[in-house]
Amino acid sequence: MQPNPPTAPSASPFRVASVEPFVVNAGRRNYVFVKITTDSGVVGWGDGSLTWKEFAVAEMVRDFGERYVVGMDPFRIEDLWFKLYQIEHNVGPTMYSAMAALEMALWDIVGKICGQPVYNLVGGKLRDKLKTYANGWYRGLLDDLPALQRKAGEVMAMGFRAVKLDPFGMTGRELDKAEMRKARNIVATVRETVGPDVDIMIECHGRFSVGMAIEAIKAMQEYSPLFCEEPIPAHNVESLAWVTEAASSFGARVATGEHTHSRFGFQELLARKAAHVIQPDLIYNGGFMETKKVAAMAEACYISVAPHNFDTPGRLVSSIHLCANIPNFLILETWAQFDVPWRKDLTFGEPKFEDGYYIVPSSPGWGMEFNEEELRKHPGTKRYGHNSLFSKPDPARANGEAEASRVMPGLLASTPAAPARP
Repeated sequence: MQPNPPTAPSASPFRVASVEPFVVNAGRRNYVFVKITTDSGVVGWGDGSLTWKEFAVAEMVRDFGERYVVGMDPFRIEDLWFKLYQIEHNVGPTMYSAMAALEMALWDIVGKICGQPVYNLVGGKLRDKLKTYANGWYRGLLDDLPALQRKAGEVMAMGFRAVKLDPFGMTGRELDKAEMRKARNIVATVRETVGPDVDIMIECHGRFSVGMAIEAIKAMQEYSPLFCEEPIPAHNVESLAWVTEAASSFGARVATGEHTHSRFGFQELLARKAAHVIQPDLIYNGGFMETKKVAAMAEACYISVAPHNFDTPGRLVSSIHLCANIPNFLILETWAQFDVPWRKDLTFGEPKFEDGYYIVPSSPGWGMEFNEEELRKHPGTKRYGHNSLFSKPDPARANGEAEASRVMPGLLASTPAAPARP
């Protein structure tokens, strides 16, 4: 008679003891990081950075931490996500960003307890390195083509073999002929500088009408872009499908998805054939596992995935784990090399960039730790102003430390642990 197999315990022996949000200055926006600690001292880190909504996310993290997370089994990640989705009802980007921060920190804990990188907990990796494109490199240079050319050359010297830029500046729904000519000259300058084998992606920032979007995408095809991103605003899938169908007729790829949230939002986008490439953001989309589910939905439609990564440290490393794991990965965005100078001091073990690729880490959890002492040196600020990719850098805003007094009280302090639930 065969012996009965051993039965697994119904729950792990670990419990969450505390949840701590941090809002950290990052130049023209802030980072939101979340630290979760178990009763046995295992620490996990998550990222909920939602640009210009960081304080709202941090407060929501604090609230959910007290009401749901403290006292829970950190292995019950899916259970937490479903409860937040089903019970809390408010599932916009602020809610999803808070959910993502908590979910990411729990995955980090589980990976550390199991002694495995997160991707090994969901099937392992398909690749050891990830092709990466540079964004954020052209800020303030669109009116100075020689300076833009020099900067593009510097980006190539850094090892990148793919770049993205928005050549349309501060334009609106329609471009006049002079504006279109300027955009074409900008992209032509970059293409001439980087050569024929480097991928260029065209960012449209959801600005155009349907007709203008089709015209702009067609005008860019002379420069062989890998894709044109967000040609129209994200919230009318039928109109986006119209643009995508037109682009297909002349061999252009449309990418979108950073403003689409969760599998429930992507279901309609995929069903309507509204993109050739989807760009879910791991934070805005609700976290690592939710984005993996979206990628699987896209795979069934033979659609590639190029995650949006308006680059914050936790978003970057979790995106790397995702992209290592999914079959339909195309390319990953990064801003890390063009971020605030103190970013490098905030973490230990930020992913290694080499010859245009990120190397997939092998340490347990996300493979990256945060330096709490440095986080506290750069408190978040509400002085956003009007800094954008199309304006000159504001040294006062980039320094940011004079604004420390405007931090919402308590956000850099530990969240008090709520009593454990029975």
